[in-house]
Amino acid sequence: METPILNTINSPADLKKLALPELTQLATEIRSVLLNKVSQTGGHVGPNLGVVELTIAFHTVFNSPIDKVVWDVSHQSYTHKILTGRKRAWLDPDHYDDVSGYTAPSESAHDFFNIGHTSTSIALATGMAVARDLQHQPGNVMAVIGDGSLSGGLALEGLNTAATLKTNLIILVNDNGMSIAEDHGGLYANLKLLRETNGQAATNLFKAMGLDYRYVADGNDLASMLAAFKAVKAIDHPIVLHVHTEKGHGYAPAMTHKEAFHWHVPFDLATGKTLNPQTGDSYNDVIHATLEHELIDEKTPLTAITAAVPGIYDLKRFGKQHPARYFDVGIAEQESISFAAGQAQQGLRPIVFHSGTFLQRAYDQLSHDLGINKLPVTIMVAGGSINAGDPTHQGTFDVAMLSNIPGLTYLAPTTKEELAAMMHWALHQDQGPVAIRVPGNGIHSAPLKTFNPQKMQPYHVGQKVALLGVGSLLPLAEQVQASLREHDIDASVYDPRNLSDLDTTTLTDLLTNHQLVVTLEEASLSGGFGEKVASFYGNTDMHVLNFGAAKRFNDRETSAELWHEFKLTPTQLVTEIMKNL
Repeated sequence: METPILNTINSPADLKKLALPELTQLATEIRSVLLNKVSQTGGHVGPNLGVVELTIAFHTVFNSPIDKVVWDVSHQSYTHKILTGRKRAWLDPDHYDDVSGYTAPSESAHDFFNIGHTSTSIALATGMAVARDLQHQPGNVMAVIGDGSLSGGLALEGLNTAATLKTNLIILVNDNGMSIAEDHGGLYANLKLLRETNGQAATNLFKAMGLDYRYVADGNDLASMLAAFKAVKAIDHPIVLHVHTEKGHGYAPAMTHKEAFHWHVPFDLATGKTLNPQTGDSYNDVIHATLEHELIDEKTPLTAITAAVPGIYDLKRFGKQHPARYFDVGIAEQESISFAAGQAQQGLRPIVFHSGTFLQRAYDQLSHDLGINKLPVTIMVAGGSINAGDPTHQGTFDVAMLSNIPGLTYLAPTTKEELAAMMHWALHQDQGPVAIRVPGNGIHSAPLKTFNPQKMQPYHVGQKVALLGVGSLLPLAEQVQASLREHDIDASVYDPRNLSDLDTTTLTDLLTNHQLVVTLEEASLSGGFGEKVASFYGNTDMHVLNFGAAKRFNDRETSAELWHEFKLTPTQLVTEIMKNL
């Protein structure tokens, strides 16, 4: 049996010794190890399968890290990592967690940024090119950006700047006709036209911006990519290399189900079927039932808007039934908010569906277009949780961001009944924008008699200790209450509901027969709900304990480790409470 070629590759320099047949075999081997690992661990499947040949060709022709490549999002950098000395993280299960799923300068001199969000690579590369020239350094600078990422405003800003530089800069547009889901927006008609005309169409977005342009019809063909890179290496001006690839190339399930395999939980490699699929009701079911009730029964003139993350909320279900009321603006978070603002100003009731870790990209629009103008837009926020993963996808900063925008009300439901009630209230009030933090810890249910967004909901009224469990942490508050009974403490439990404006009446009432208020939140303590409560009690005798996340970027700690570090387990909380009584 022949020795795998991958065994001989320890750095990009080793690629330069290989002929085309050996490089082609290497591509097959890499695709195999990629699939073997992600089928067990989960990860970005389609994006990485689509750029295997492209990445091998880059590291064969160029001289990394003197020649520098910036991967947009960097969720397609697995092959790059394998070729730059980190292959053990794909070959040895004991080392699967050694590297991040994104580029990380702490891992390798071949990585230049921690990147996990989209549309940034061109702007970053323009800055690197200027720094190279002013410091008289050698090397090419290349940005690799997917077609889906071009809809982000920063990508167009980067192209605009790139066209003014009179120096080496290579912008590789990896065009697979997909974003996370399908591409949405007018510029994709031009990309399609360029693909269909082999790059020869008279209408050319990139040339119109003043950039040189070349087209590669088959970016999954190694010979084509090697030739393309050799042709532009050491070029003396900015150029767009428009490369057509296939998302999920080489694995039938990923080619057939491109959106599902953009990022996938562990799956059966032979069939592509998810291992241990989740079953039962979900908060998405509640959201969709509420949308239908509001639209059909209440005649609410609502619309549903997302910025390229329909899968988080299963929004295509709504889009199929109400296509005129469903909008995917592509990877354009700013547009999603201002688009909704325009609709609301003219009488519609838009709901924007977001991931909390991406919504930060639209902060100015949240504050300026919605907050100042007091427009009744509803924003659903998913992913608010204490998680590990990587520094670029943190679910703990949304409370500090949203709850402190004047005029914006940030609500945190604890049950499916409360979620539905909050959506109904948000769609029928006219005070301003409302964001709703969708719980992410399994669905919970409890009867709801009335709903007042300005009042905390008492789950149990006791004395001495009051536990305020924000959203997903209300069940934890109830667990702590049960444990405190063993210490003869009948603690109160409250659901705060509103993260923006304190229920000062209830907080004042607690002064009568409580001496300790404990806040629990799956969010950064700095700027969070607990900080507001502590400030409220600052000039009183009430003692306050705040539990939540540290203000930092977590990186590959397990969720269990983080919860323990932040003392968010029942045993730890009871210990801290008893110490402070």
